[in-house]
This record gives sequence, C-alpha cells and structure tokens, in this order.
Amino acid sequence: MVSVELITVGDELLIGQVVDTNSAWLGRELGHVGAQVDRIVSVHDAASDIREAVETALSRADAVIMTGGLGPTQDDITKKTLADLFSGGVMRRDQSVFEHVRRMTAERGLAFNDLNQAQALVPDGATVLPNRVGTAPGMMFVRPGSAPGREKLLFSLPGVPFEMKQLVTEQVIPLVKSHFALRSVVHRTMITFGLAESALALAIAPWEEALPEWLHLAYLPNARGIRLRLSAYDVEADSAAKEIESRFAGLREYIAPYMLGFEPASVEAAVASILLERGQTLAVAESCTGGSISARITAMAGASQYYLGGVTSYSNEAKAQVLGVSMPDIEQFGAVSEPVARQMAAGALTRFGADYAVSTTGVAGPGGGTPEKPVGTVWMAIAWRTSDNGTETFARQMRFSELREQNIERAATHALNMLRLHLLGLSDAFQQTGML
Repeated sequence: MVSVELITVGDELLIGQVVDTNSAWLGRELGHVGAQVDRIVSVHDAASDIREAVETALSRADAVIMTGGLGPTQDDITKKTLADLFSGGVMRRDQSVFEHVRRMTAERGLAFNDLNQAQALVPDGATVLPNRVGTAPGMMFVRPGSAPGREKLLFSLPGVPFEMKQLVTEQVIPLVKSHFALRSVVHRTMITFGLAESALALAIAPWEEALPEWLHLAYLPNARGIRLRLSAYDVEADSAAKEIESRFAGLREYIAPYMLGFEPASVEAAVASILLERGQTLAVAESCTGGSISARITAMAGASQYYLGGVTSYSNEAKAQVLGVSMPDIEQFGAVSEPVARQMAAGALTRFGADYAVSTTGVAGPGGGTPEKPVGTVWMAIAWRTSDNGTETFARQMRFSELREQNIERAATHALNMLRLHLLGLSDAFQQTGML
C-alpha cells in the first residue's frame, strides 16, 4: 500500500479561523486510487516548522502533499523553505508561469507588479505543475528512496481549495498512479439510525465476528445516525466491492429496521422515497426545532411532489391560532407535553390537507428547563389520515442533552425517523431500542 502524508500550512488553520476541508477531500480522492493517507499535520507559517514537517513526513511516507503558503505576499514562505531544502536556496524563473501570471493579472485588471512576477520563481530542480485556474503553480520534488525505483515524491500545492482540487485531479493523481504500483482501496458505508452505538454493536456482534480479516469495520456516530464503514485495502477492486455488498446484505438479518441505506442516505431521504412511491403527502409543525425539519426536507430535490408546507409555531398563541391547539391544554399541561404535540401534528394535517404530519415541541435550552421538564425534553408526534377520513396520532417523549444545537438536530432526526418507522409498519421498533 502506498503511504501518503498531508501537510497543511497556515496559522489560520491552527487558530481555528479556517477549517481544513482540503485534507478531507484529499483523503477521499487518494483513497479512490489506492493511496492511503496515514497522517495529517498542520504547521505554522514558519520555516523551521515547515522544514521539520517535510523531513519527518518524507522519512516515513512514499508521497507527501503540502497545501498552503504559496501566495505572493511576505507571509507565504513555503516555496522559499522548499528551495532551501531541495536546491540549496537556488530559485529560477519559469517562463511559462511568468506568461500565465501576466495574462491572468491583465484579464483581472490587476497590476503585474513585483509580487505577482515572483509567482514565477520556483526552486531549481522542481517540476512545475501549471495552475490554470490560479497564479501560484504547484510543484513536485523527487527525493531518492531506499532502493532504485522507490523515489519519494513531494507535492506543494496552493491552499485555495478549487485550485488545489484542479491540480490534484489533473496532475497529482496521474503522477502518483504512474510512479507507484497501486492496488485499490474500497470503502462502503451503511447509514443506520435508531440504535445507540453500544446497542448496535451488541446487535450486530455475530455479523461482525464473521467478517474476514481483510475487511475492516468502523463505527462512525453523529447526531444523524451511526455510519458503519467496511474498508478493504490493497485489494482487487471488483471482487472486494462484491464481497462488501454481500456482507451488508447479510446485515439486514440483524438490524433491518435501522438501516437507511448506503451513504449519503438519510432519514429525510428515506421518508421522501416512501412518500413519493405511494403518492402521499407530508406537512410539518415545529416549535423547538425551529424549521429544521422543513429545511432538511426542502433541501432535497423534488420535495414539492410530497411536501405541502410547514408551520414554525414558536409561541403558545401561534400553536393555538394557526394549528388549533387547545389553549386550556397548553395552560394545564404546558407547551412541552403530549397533548400539545398530538394537537400540533393533527392541526398541520388538517391545515395543509396532508396524508401525514409530524410535530415537535420541547425545551432546546440552554435555559427554560424545570425539574419536571429539564433542558433536552422533547415531545414529538405524528398524525395520519385513517381509511374513514378520520385522524390518528402517535406521540413520544425523548430527553436529549443540555446542548441547544445538538437537541435541535436530534429532535428533528428522531421525529422524521418516527414517521419513517410508522410508514414501514415498524412501530414496534420504537419500543425495542430505548432511543425513541
């Protein structure tokens, strides 16, 4: 397996001003061609830090990819540091880069000044990787390896994401593929929802124990579910992919109600698929989730075919006036209660003329909790039309955490999942997990 290390350069990454999305993208793209990212290191815009990171990475990895620090300003010192490492500080002007930068600055109405012209200076001996969408060229350096034919490669690329991606796709990956004998890395990820990580691990233990040694299982939890990723390294792609598909098919024996599908599957996509197939419609009534459910539904293309509308009824008056919730019930039981959740769902069903409706009402936090209803308490309900055109409802209480953002996301996901399970005729799954 070809080993790759990533080095990101920039103080902005280390102080949290900019999120490093480049490394995540590089890890995925390199993995597709059979090159495995073993380490990711972020360093300051300091020559000593860059030099140490490069030397350490090259001592371990077959290839190193650096991003950042190649701009025209004085704080961008990556190119000079690499020149000190690989060419004794000697720089040369690359004429093709010079002309490219001159043309780009003219097209943008910018002055072709000394700083822009310096973009054409590259360390002597570096292979220039033309950057057709920016002014800073990429560069490749070759260092002798431990044996003939085992040379190590260092790529230095701009940190601007769209420039970096263009260079990687068009030049870096082809160079890596031509230089190393690569075999495939295969990843496949199943999205599950409704079981806590420990409960999921217990439920699928027999399936996991039967996996062959060359298949590696990872549990990746977040508020929208637990991803189960099967990975195979240094394999023949087609046969490994078929085996992974077969293994995931066998997983249904253990947790079928909780399997949403392969990444990027989601609860809202599963609900949408069922409603579209049946030609049925949905409405939403939200309080504590503040429109999150509606936003997740309408973010998907084609939502207008089944989603009729939603109400964010934050105040008690809105619940009563817009959704028809009984004000005496609000006063007796509180806005965060089973009767209110049921009436919100039924009100949305009637107001929009939908086949199904889902509602949420809760204490998102950080304030507003009481001993009886602490922060994180959420009531959610679904309503649906019966065969005689009546209305039935189902409600459930859940208690999450003290973190507002997490409570909103979890409440939205669980409410949608409650509807999904009802649509599938799997309401018993509410009781089995302790999560709903």
